[in-house]
This record gives sequence, structure tokens and C-alpha cells, in this order.
Amino acid sequence: MTDLKRTPLHGAHERLGARLVEFAGYSMPVQYRSVLEEHRAVREGAGLFDVSHMGQIYLEGTGAIASTERLLSRPVASLKPGRVRYGLLCNQEGGIVDDVTFYRTGDDAIFLCVNAANVEKDYRWGVRFALDDTVIRNRSDETGLLALQGPASPEILAHVSSPTVKELERYAFTQIEVAGCDALVSRTGYTGSDGYEIYLAATETERVFEALLAEGKPLGLIPAGLGARDTLRLEAAMPLYGHELDDTTSPFEAGLGKFVKLDRGGFIGAEAIARREAEGRPRQLVGFELSERGIARAGYAVAVHGETVGVVTSGGPSPTLGKSIGLGYVPPRLAEPGTLLDIVIRGRAVSGRVVETPFVKASG
Repeated sequence: MTDLKRTPLHGAHERLGARLVEFAGYSMPVQYRSVLEEHRAVREGAGLFDVSHMGQIYLEGTGAIASTERLLSRPVASLKPGRVRYGLLCNQEGGIVDDVTFYRTGDDAIFLCVNAANVEKDYRWGVRFALDDTVIRNRSDETGLLALQGPASPEILAHVSSPTVKELERYAFTQIEVAGCDALVSRTGYTGSDGYEIYLAATETERVFEALLAEGKPLGLIPAGLGARDTLRLEAAMPLYGHELDDTTSPFEAGLGKFVKLDRGGFIGAEAIARREAEGRPRQLVGFELSERGIARAGYAVAVHGETVGVVTSGGPSPTLGKSIGLGYVPPRLAEPGTLLDIVIRGRAVSGRVVETPFVKASG
């Protein structure tokens, strides 16, 4: 893995004995102790993730707001400074370029937090379609990002920053010091549990990481890797780009229609999305659980009465529920909760049924 990129915490991961794997071109920790232990820590106490591989793309200048209105599926001008929204970058065919969170940092300033595998693609997309008087900068390499997740997160973060951080609303952010370092802290995350994401200079990431682990240990905080991050987001039925989402997938197929405001129009892909929706969806993303032993994996076929009708996009055991769950695409006629279907696992049809999502509604 010598050719892989490294986050600012690579040395810390090695010292902690993390098992490192390749992910989106980076050497990343998949686990420190066990995925199960790290998963439970986030649901019951807190876990600390290194997500510095994620990208940060800044748009500034008098044209920045108009540019992001054009690029994103949700309104931008109505977003107040200090607030965050989730939205989609879409292409001219109505597919999803990426799913992002966007932060209003000033009257003429926005930044996008984008998926690690899509940083360069998203940056080029912004440069291609941004309006005049907009400066676009990719600041990913100079930025560290920590995700502190779990019900104990507010108390832990307050110990190394300000007590007011406990009052921060969901999808809001503040700029404060954390462990003596300037940081942008948002009450967001990708686990389905309460928590925060902490953006700071790459050079100060390890200092904050170590301070959080030290302060949070009495409250159950442990470092967590990509393995637990994936089981947590699956329980919360949060889509993963490259699995549930890609350049061909319509937001409505993926169940993300509420993050698309077609009535405002004007954004790239709006007309194509509306046309595709009017023509009828050929498939719909659903959640399912298995009634028998087995683990559904991405790429496995979904079948009804022996006929392949869809495909699994994500799947695995749910540590919280103690059963196997997954996400997959099926025809809309099979999307109703309670619908029986099979997942073909190594040539064997394993019974399952469509269920409502999220699979787990975590506290906080």
C-alpha cells in the first residue's frame, strides 16, 4: 500500500494497531479492535472516525451562490450562514454526480463536503459549470476531518471545546476552538446517531484526535474504522456513492426525492429528472431483511419465484438487530414493505422481505 495516499492520522492509526486497507485511493483503518465493538460504541457511547479522505471544495465570490444554485438539487440562497444542507450534484441526464453536504460560510461563500472517490470529478464539474465571479478551490489536502459520533458525543466535545457546542442544532455549524485548535464543527454525520464532524487544518488533526480520545475514554469513546462506519450507515439506510448512487441513477429511484426541488428548476439535470419521473421509474431502492441465515452482499441477485428482478447494492449483518439486512433495487411493484423476495447467495435462494427504512432509529 506504499502508493496510496495517507491522511494526517496515518501514524496514529499504526500506533493504535489499526488494520489498514485501501479505500478511495487512501490507506484507511477498517477496524482497530472489532467492527462489532466499534459499532456498539457508537450506538451506546461514542466512536471517533478519521474521515480526512473526504473532499472539501470551496466556492467564493459574488457569483458563488448563483453557481451553487445551478449545481445543486436544493435551494442555496435560502440557506442561512451557519447552516448545512444535504443535496445532490446531478448531470444533464438526471443521474447523480455525487451526494454532498453544503455549508453556507458567508454571504458569498459555500463549501461542499464531497465523497473521497469523487473529489476530482466534483471539482472539475464545478469549474465547468460555475458562473462568472466565482472562485473554486479544492482544499481537501490541507483539511483534516474527524467524525465524533454517538450519544456521548456532546459531553465529550464540550470537554475539549465549549459547553455551548451541546446546544448546536442538527445541520448547523459553528467555528470554535477544539483542543486549542481552530475548527469548524457541524452537528452532522453518517451513522444515524447523534454526533459532530470537525474540520480543521491537516497539521492539527492528530492533536485534536488524541485530545478527544483522552477526554472521551471515561465516557466510552474508542476509535472506529470504516467497517463500523459501513454497518452504521447501513442500519440508518444511508446511501453510499458507487453502491446505491451513480451517474445513471435518478434521485427518485434512490428514494432521495425530498432532496430535489424541481419546482425551482434551473439546476443542472432538473428537466431530465422531471422527464424520467413522468415516464415512470423502472426500479426503486428498498430495504430488506433476511428470514434465514445468510449475508447479502453487493451485486447479489434479487429474485421472485426464481426470476431475477433486481440487485443488492449493500448488505451485511446488523449488530443492533442481530439479523442480516440490505439495500437493493427492485421494480416499483415489489417495493411495498412486506413483499417477499429471495436473495441469491452462492446459488442458493435465501428468503427475505422488504421492510421500512431506516432499519434502526438511533437515539439522538
